[in-house]
Amino acid sequence: MSSDPATLESMQLVVRGAERALGEQLEFIEARNGKEGIARAWRHAPEVVVADEITSPAGAFALAKDLKETDPPFRGAVIILLERSQDAWLARWSGADAWFVKPVNPFELAESVTRFLGVTREEAV
Repeated sequence: MSSDPATLESMQLVVRGAERALGEQLEFIEARNGKEGIARAWRHAPEVVVADEITSPAGAFALAKDLKETDPPFRGAVIILLERSQDAWLARWSGADAWFVKPVNPFELAESVTRFLGVTREEAV
């Protein structure tokens, strides 16, 4: 989830890196804001959601909180891209599984996405 073209381009690189690591093609679903991201996450049930810290109309923290605190909770991982390190407590509070402070190293993020994809697939077996 992001409205920033540079972040979206970076996310596509992350997906390609995870695809190489996993040896399979992944589906990339884009959302422009948190509200749209929440709706798409519930509709498509992705294994991993990467959300950019934006504030309106619902940001990454609201997205994570909504997905993680429902009954039953969202089964996928939520990763938040933070604007500043001081917001790590908000990421933790929201229930995010991981967070990275911008500028994000796409290789590290791809590794994290790959790790979460591996965990969710092992649980499904």
